[in-house]
Amino acid sequence: MTPPMKALIYEGPYQMHVRDVPLPGLQPDEVLIRVAYSGICGSELSGYEGKNALRKPPLIMGHEFTGAVEAIGETAERMAPKLEVGDRVTVNPLITCGECVYCRSERHQLCATRRLHSAHLPGSNAQFIAVRADAVIPLPGDLSLKQGALAEPAACGVHAARIGMAQAGETALVAGAGPIGLLAIQALRNRGVETIYCVDLNAERRAMAASEGAIVVEASDDALRQNADLAVDAVGLAATRQLCQSATRSGGRVVWVGLHESHSALDVNDAIRREITSIGSFGYSRGDFLDAVDALAQGRMGLPDAWTRVEPLANGAACFEELLQGSSVAKIWLTIEQN
Repeated sequence: MTPPMKALIYEGPYQMHVRDVPLPGLQPDEVLIRVAYSGICGSELSGYEGKNALRKPPLIMGHEFTGAVEAIGETAERMAPKLEVGDRVTVNPLITCGECVYCRSERHQLCATRRLHSAHLPGSNAQFIAVRADAVIPLPGDLSLKQGALAEPAACGVHAARIGMAQAGETALVAGAGPIGLLAIQALRNRGVETIYCVDLNAERRAMAASEGAIVVEASDDALRQNADLAVDAVGLAATRQLCQSATRSGGRVVWVGLHESHSALDVNDAIRREITSIGSFGYSRGDFLDAVDALAQGRMGLPDAWTRVEPLANGAACFEELLQGSSVAKIWLTIEQN
């Protein structure tokens, strides 16, 4: 009989416990991964609160992770012929059909049948996870397992900067200095954006943004009055959405990334009269994900160890609570106890 594995199970609003669950059954096109680091994403916090329709209990959350290949399915061997047991890998957790008009045009994030590990599929807050072989991405040799687990949020930053058409010499605003905001600042800088303002209420995260070269300001600062060529809302509150629009110069662009609120009041007439381009940014394409892995490996993106913390899976529920209250760290990694 196959021994069970440990997993952190979301069982209802504010209810999360480590349980023994069956080891994932390996389908022919799948790869079994022994999880090393699993990051807690802001989108999962609303799920923990019971405010996210995609995350229904019982569920194993977690979609920012790295690990080592434990087993490879028969079909998976043909899908990923270079993959070997023991390889250090990360995973693009957005599983798409690969055949629709969106997938064929490198807009995988818009695939109508997309499924996400940690929502529609079991996530990585467990000892093992089974994923489709074409989603598995080997880590470059000089990229650590911990930094490699940033590939998913880094890809969100890369995607936002790309579809926002960030250009060299421009001025930008990033609202929110959480992990996505910090990584978006780095992605904008990588595209040559010259001046980046940042707004956040958390003192520790404001300091992080400043260390990345952002100019930290208050929302009321005169520098934000129709001064930005591009604004990125990495929060998703009415206040940050309104700020991003008001901070954007006529003819500028606003990229909406944060999903905190479903509905927000905006002055649409202002957007019309000043020809503000509004761009929704969801997830990333496969190309964005690969670009993020490269940027992490080259040191052009990443989060310093001082901004992160590693906790055992058993402390997972307490970590979710801490992040909801406003943690002083940018990212908490859960490490998985192995048998």
